[in-house]
Amino acid sequence: MLYYLFEYLDKTLDIPGTGVFQYITFRSALALILSLMISTIYGKKIITFLRNQQVGETVRELGLEGQTQKAGTPTMGGLIIIIATLIPVVLLTKLNNIYILLLIVTTLWMGTIGFIDDYIKIFKKDKQGLKGIFKVIGQVGLGLIVGSVLYFHPGVTVREKSTKPVTFNQTENVISQIPVEHKSTTTTIPFTKNNELDYAQILKPFTDDYQNWAWLVFIPIVIFIITAVSNGANLTDGIDGLAAGTSAISVLALGIFTFISGNIILSSYLNVMYIPNSGEMTIFIAAFVGALVGFLWYNSYPASVFMGDTGSLTIGGIIAVLAISVRKEMLLPVLCAIFFAESASVIIQVTYFKYTKKRFGEGRRVFLMSPLHHHYQKKGYHESKIVTRFWIVTILLAIVSIVTLKLR
Repeated sequence: MLYYLFEYLDKTLDIPGTGVFQYITFRSALALILSLMISTIYGKKIITFLRNQQVGETVRELGLEGQTQKAGTPTMGGLIIIIATLIPVVLLTKLNNIYILLLIVTTLWMGTIGFIDDYIKIFKKDKQGLKGIFKVIGQVGLGLIVGSVLYFHPGVTVREKSTKPVTFNQTENVISQIPVEHKSTTTTIPFTKNNELDYAQILKPFTDDYQNWAWLVFIPIVIFIITAVSNGANLTDGIDGLAAGTSAISVLALGIFTFISGNIILSSYLNVMYIPNSGEMTIFIAAFVGALVGFLWYNSYPASVFMGDTGSLTIGGIIAVLAISVRKEMLLPVLCAIFFAESASVIIQVTYFKYTKKRFGEGRRVFLMSPLHHHYQKKGYHESKIVTRFWIVTILLAIVSIVTLKLR
């Protein structure tokens, strides 16, 4: 809203200094500061409110050190992240931008699913929370919305260069690079030289009209990515500061990709796909990072509040949609490796336990406990050390991801 106000002040009233709101970098910095202030200053009030409502975490007995001290800690702290993200976004972004609208819908959609899950756990005293099938239906529903919008909406395009001869004085032909915007299901493959893959090509062996049926491949891929990343973030949220810290690092790296992809000069210089209007997402990312860092003020060990599924599902959904929007979804296994490691540890543990129980009559385990961070807790590592080391790994992987801009 402030963007439109300052646009009016600049272009209609010509007030000096108001044109600064046209710059994405300025609005991103302002969004970061504002979200950080909201999450730190008003976060305490939200925590107090949750505590007064007796929104406390019921801790299962897992035999982990320091576990009993966490009983009664307020949960649903993801509300802090959502509020601190959306307020700067509404104030500082172009609200008619399709990418911003998608991210707002994602935040509210996944936040609602997580809130219902936390509500059932706390007020209905059902530790299982929302049944898994309903969570999956919600994630699939969001995937359908995001996939359909990104595929069918006319405002979602990429720009590539084409060569056309231009005649001067009817004697000299000069080849010029003319930008062409078009719909595309092309994505980026990291660490490869010819690093673009068109999902539509998967259907090429089956039909000559494969371009018109590309949505049959693209939308299911979007659904899978959103479901996988949101569940990975949910599993990572198990010890103080782990999910918020690793997510902030990953989102910051995605912010660099987003800014470059939305800037025609930088994308041309680095020879990456230019995505018109995507640069506006940089402001959302700045607000989101500020909210996550501000939340860490209260969520770092010993935590004053837990994010709950309200926060973790929302974080995973936002990261997935951001990566898909800037065509960097194939980089997620590197950028969000912690999420995938946590998910893989659970899948391996459950699968191996069931297999050995069926074959030997006794279930055996690969890890002392899953998800992965609990395995290290069982080995005697303090949770602060586990979190710090996971942060370091995420930083290293974020750097590796950014290096792919030039290393192919």
